[in-house]
Amino acid sequence: MRVFVVYCHPSNNSFTYAIKEAFVKGLEDAGHSYVVSDLYADGFNPVMSEEEYIRESFYQAEKTISEDVRKEQLKIDNADAVVFIYPDFWTASPAMLEGWFQRVWTYGYAYGNERTMKTLEKAMFLITMGGSLNDDIRKEQLEAMKVVMVGDRIRDRAGKVEVYAFDEMTRGYGNDENRVRRIDEFSKKAYELAKNIENGDK
Repeated sequence: MRVFVVYCHPSNNSFTYAIKEAFVKGLEDAGHSYVVSDLYADGFNPVMSEEEYIRESFYQAEKTISEDVRKEQLKIDNADAVVFIYPDFWTASPAMLEGWFQRVWTYGYAYGNERTMKTLEKAMFLITMGGSLNDDIRKEQLEAMKVVMVGDRIRDRAGKVEVYAFDEMTRGYGNDENRVRRIDEFSKKAYELAKNIENGDK
């Protein structure tokens, strides 16, 4: 399977980075081809320009798309699956990924009566969280994120969508030993998800 990984985290000194590395290793070991957009390392510009706003708000599909945006769209065109790996920042993805969607999901490509974006076989979200999904508020926050990511941004743009949340990853608060255990557990989970991406969670 051809996999496009959209990775978004400002630091390699993070659990999210470990998840990305484990996932990529799983893809490699299973013989899947892949490409990674590391939004921070690549210096992706998340800020929509006025020209881009005019193009989108007036539905002017004939207007040129920025080269950096077109490169991301080509990665989608050449993929069977897209995987988003990022942390939960205040019940949302980092601003960099928010801007990625706002700029890459262009009119005529990702939406509109004659959109050209392919329907991917699968979209997957690997979300890291500091809090615990044993808490009702965290469960509600995860469901809210699913409404945005799955219900709005993916919707019918992929045949299948899977969401995985890796929780209790906060530093301190008496969680350090638990965090170490869960880093190992969740890294193995990410690795297996990558190896079995064609068939789903096992």
